[in-house]
Amino acid sequence: MATERTLTMIKPDATAAGDTGNILAQLEGAGFKIVAMRKLRLSTERAQAFYAVHRERPFFSDLVSFMTEGPITAACLEGDNAIAALRDVMGATNSKEAAEGTIRAKYGTDIERNAIHGSDSPENAAIEIAFHFDDSDLVG
Repeated sequence: MATERTLTMIKPDATAAGDTGNILAQLEGAGFKIVAMRKLRLSTERAQAFYAVHRERPFFSDLVSFMTEGPITAACLEGDNAIAALRDVMGATNSKEAAEGTIRAKYGTDIERNAIHGSDSPENAAIEIAFHFDDSDLVG
């Protein structure tokens, strides 16, 4: 198996609910190593830039509004096949359809307020990690 890095963000809904520690514990329990982490509040401009790929979609404005309503925790995770493994641990995008025991099933409520973000490809992981962290931040 290949060791990879991926980005995750614990979203404002899970942060406000006090679930950050539980989610991080579940990630570490699943074998991920946290190589960088920070808690921050995205500005509208930063959220628009992060989700620019969705700019033309009807949900873009709501997504940006949601992601700026409170703090998030961004983390760079490392592990075997980390990108696919994280997506498995997160569960389906729509929390109502996520498998039992996944982060989204436990902490999300719907397709938007689904507790956590994870990179979907090696290319996006590299872009998203660099969006939040400098190389010197990665201490793995």
